[in-house]
Amino acid sequence: MVFYKCNNCNKKWQQPVSICPFCFSKLERIRTEKLKVIASSKVVIPSLLHPKIPYYALLIEDECGNKFAYKSMKDRRVGDSLEFASSDNRDAVVIWKANYDLLDAIENIVKLAKLEIRKDSKILVLPTLVEPVHNHFHENTSLEFLDAILTYLENVGVRKIKIATQSLSDKPIEILAQKSGLLDVCIKHKLTPFDLANSGFDNQGSIHISREVKENDLLLNLSALKSGKSSSNENAMRLIEKSNYEALRYLYSEEYIFKALSSIDNMFIFGEAIHPQRTDKFPVFRSLIFGSRNPVNLDAVFNNTGMVNNLPKYLRDTKVDQIKIIGREIDEVKRNIDLIL
Repeated sequence: MVFYKCNNCNKKWQQPVSICPFCFSKLERIRTEKLKVIASSKVVIPSLLHPKIPYYALLIEDECGNKFAYKSMKDRRVGDSLEFASSDNRDAVVIWKANYDLLDAIENIVKLAKLEIRKDSKILVLPTLVEPVHNHFHENTSLEFLDAILTYLENVGVRKIKIATQSLSDKPIEILAQKSGLLDVCIKHKLTPFDLANSGFDNQGSIHISREVKENDLLLNLSALKSGKSSSNENAMRLIEKSNYEALRYLYSEEYIFKALSSIDNMFIFGEAIHPQRTDKFPVFRSLIFGSRNPVNLDAVFNNTGMVNNLPKYLRDTKVDQIKIIGREIDEVKRNIDLIL
C-alpha cells in the first residue's frame, strides 16, 4: 500500500498528492508492506456493486499505523496478516484494484507476477491505439495509464524504451497518436513513437511478426479491456504485418491468428480496466488492472468479473475456475458491468 506523507504537517493521504495543501511542502511517497486485520464485519445483504454474499468488510492497518478498508471473501480474524502470494506461472492472472495510485497498482502486479525488469532491459511498449478520439471515450490506452507505465520503467532505471504500434485500418497512425493524446505523453517522457509498419517482419510459419519483438527483451502489451472482446489478443495483432493480417483474416479467422500469436514468449499483458467499455461502448468505472503472460486467460477472467455472457467461443470455452488467480479474488471484484455507471 502507498501513502503520501507531509513531513512538515505530519498529515497523510492515500491519493497521489504531490504538494501538501496546508503548507505546500513536497510529500514523501511511502510504501508499506506489513498489513494486518484490526476489525471485520460480515455482510449478508447483496447490492448492485457487491452481488456475491457473504463477504467481509475489513479494516486494515499497516506497520506505520495507516488504516484503510478492504473487501474480502474470506473470513479473516482480527490480528490476521493480509498477504498475497506471487507466482511466475505463465497462465496465471493477476487482479489488482487501483483505488487511487496507478503506479502502486503496476508495482504490485510486477511483484506478484514475478516479472523481471532490469535497468539494462530493452522494453517494447505496445499501447492500444485504434480510434482517433479523446481520452474520455476510453477506446485507447488511457493517457494516465501509459504515463504510469513509463514512469514505473523510468523509476526502475530502464533507459531503452520504445513505444510502437501500427494501424490495421485506413486511419493514419499519425492521426491516431495525435488525436488520442498519446503523442503528448511520449513528448513528456522524451520518447518518439514508432510505426511498426516501417519495421522489418520475420516469418513464423504463416504469420509475419515484427522484428521488434525479437530485438527487445520484453514486450508490454497495454490492452484497453472491453466487454465481450479478446482485447489483449486484438492489440497483439498490431505486431503482424498488415497485408499478412488481412490475408490471414480472409483465409482463416481471428481465432487462428490468436493461436499463432501464442508463439510470442516475451510478452506480458497489462489489462487496463479503470474505465472499460460495456458492449454498448459506454465506459464505466471499475478501477481494475489485470496482468498475465496469457492473453486469452486475462481476457476470459476480465469478462468473468464483469459477468459478461455474450463472448466469442474461444473465451466461453476457457475454464476460468481452473486459472490460477493472484492478488484479488474474482468474487471480490465481480459485478454485472451492465448495471454499473
